[in-house]
Amino acid sequence: MSTLTVPPVLTSPRDDAMQLYRAFKGLGCDTAAVVNILAHRDVTQRALIQQEYRTMYSGDLLKRLESELTGKLETAVLLWMYDPAGRDAIVVRQAFMETYIQAATEVICSRTPSQIQTFKQHYYSKFGIHLEHDIEKHTSGDHKKLLLKYVGTPRYEGFEVDRIAVEQDAKALFKAGEKRLGTDEKTFIKIFSERSRAHLAAVDSAYHNMYGSSLKKVSFLQIYLHTSYLLFIYPFVKLDA
Repeated sequence: MSTLTVPPVLTSPRDDAMQLYRAFKGLGCDTAAVVNILAHRDVTQRALIQQEYRTMYSGDLLKRLESELTGKLETAVLLWMYDPAGRDAIVVRQAFMETYIQAATEVICSRTPSQIQTFKQHYYSKFGIHLEHDIEKHTSGDHKKLLLKYVGTPRYEGFEVDRIAVEQDAKALFKAGEKRLGTDEKTFIKIFSERSRAHLAAVDSAYHNMYGSSLKKVSFLQIYLHTSYLLFIYPFVKLDA
């Protein structure tokens, strides 16, 4: 997948604002110019561009973009204008409102504890409601229990793991899932909501070595759909993501 790069030299927010204004003039929006500018600016630069645009033209750049763009391009550009935590808040809130719970789950479970705390602050600031409230309202059962624990439980974010604890968790998950008739969801929820990403990645490796199965596959087969999605995505996100 290609990635966007930030220019190696500082750009002028004023010049960028002027170019965007020119892109909006005429019969149609010059979308190529808009994308070329905004896609190659970092979050700080985009914020400065918005300030300059407001100062120079007494207008809200976000509202202008919303009126000039359409479809998926509009959605992508508007989301790109926010910082990561603000973007997460918007995506998750919209997912809850549209009952697209898997999308909300994917965002939440792929964030570190520190990212979640920042994201929760943005969520409340923008929507006047706590993230936990929407989780309570729009999810149910084990999925709700897991998400609530996940957003409220501090977790170690480093790379070190305790090999003894890793093996103990692998054994506990085996006993809670494959070894028995039915599933002990509490064990899955406890381990996946309280352990670090590095620890869970190590548990997956240990589980495979001990029982010949992928923990990702086992989680998917043993737990209900939305809950399993959280369980099997979190440990396998890159540690440096």
